[in-house]
Amino acid sequence: QVRMVESGGGLVQAGGSLRLSCAASGTDLRINAMGWYRQAPGKQREMVAGITAGGDTNYADSVKGRFTIFRDVAKNTVYLQMNSLKHEDTRNYNCDAAVGSLRFWGQGTQVTVSS
Repeated sequence: QVRMVESGGGLVQAGGSLRLSCAASGTDLRINAMGWYRQAPGKQREMVAGITAGGDTNYADSVKGRFTIFRDVAKNTVYLQMNSLKHEDTRNYNCDAAVGSLRFWGQGTQVTVSS
């Protein structure tokens, strides 16, 4: 069983930055990959950024060059550095962790970007 605790969301002006964090806790964590997703009301959830156990990263086209995903393996924590934020980035953001065939989700943190 894995628990995910997210933080870092908030209100920011367009062009500003935020750093989201997500800490995974549990017993004998062997996480294959972690990622960040976002969803707006009435919209489907989309993958923003992901990172594998080997350190490979993947980004949605809409955030390439602006967002960076990185992790602290020892702390089982993944971060999303969000720069040059746009109003279109306003979403609820969730992190997830893949452990074998199982996936565990955080409750989400709201990011609001004023225009």
